[in-house]
Amino acid sequence: MSTTRVQVCGRLAVTWHGERIEERLPARQGRLLFVFLVVRRATPLGRDEIAEAIGATDATLRPLLSRLRRVLGPDAVTSGEQPGLVLPPDAFVDLDAAREGLHRAEAAVAAGDWARGWAPARIALHTATRGFLPGHDAPWVAEQRRGLDEMRLRALECVGEIGLRMGGGELDAAERSGRRLVELAPFRESGHRLLMEALAARGNVAEALLAYERLRTLLRDELGVAPSRESQAVHARLLAR
Repeated sequence: MSTTRVQVCGRLAVTWHGERIEERLPARQGRLLFVFLVVRRATPLGRDEIAEAIGATDATLRPLLSRLRRVLGPDAVTSGEQPGLVLPPDAFVDLDAAREGLHRAEAAVAAGDWARGWAPARIALHTATRGFLPGHDAPWVAEQRRGLDEMRLRALECVGEIGLRMGGGELDAAERSGRRLVELAPFRESGHRLLMEALAARGNVAEALLAYERLRTLLRDELGVAPSRESQAVHARLLAR
C-alpha cells in the first residue's frame, strides 16, 4: 500500500510518506492550492492561472507555494513560471482511483462479467457521492463537481446493472440504484428501466408497471415525447409477464 494517499473528494485528507499532514497545510487558501495542484498536476499551469484559480495574486501565491514546500518537501513543489506538484510514483489519489474504477466497471458490464465489476463500481460510486470541495466556488471547482455528478450517475447504472444480473441479495442494490437515478436524473431513462426491471425481478410487477407509467407521464407532460424504444421494450416484457 502506498504511503502517500490523497483524498480530495469529501473531507480533505492527506497522508504524505506515512504521516497525516492536512492540518499542516497553509490555511484555507493553501489547501485550495494543494487540491488544485493535485487535480491539475498532469497539465502545465502558469502562475497567473494558478493564482486566478484560488483567488490569489502572484504576490500572495509565492508565499503559499513556499509554505507548501516546507510541509511537503522542497522537491514536491516545482518552482519557476509553471509551478506544479510532484507526487510519488505510487501515490494514491481517490479521484483517480474512482475514474479507473468506473472504467473497469463499465468494461466489466459490457463484457457481462458481473463479479469483476462489483467492487470497482462501488469505489467509483462511494467516491463520487462524497462531493468536491464543499464551501468553495470557482469555475474549476464547478467543473470537477459536474464530472463527479456524471461519474455518480454512471456508477449507479453499473451498480444497478450488476445487482440485477447477479440477482439474489444484490437485487436490493439494483432497486436502490434505480430509485436514486430516478431521483437525481429523472429524464435519464436508464434509471427508470433499471428500477422497473429490479422491481419485476423481486416479484413486484405491478409496481414496475407503475414506474413505467410515471416515466411515460413525465416525458409526455414535460417534453411532449414518448419513452424510448428500449424503455417500451421493458414495458412490453412486463406486460407479457
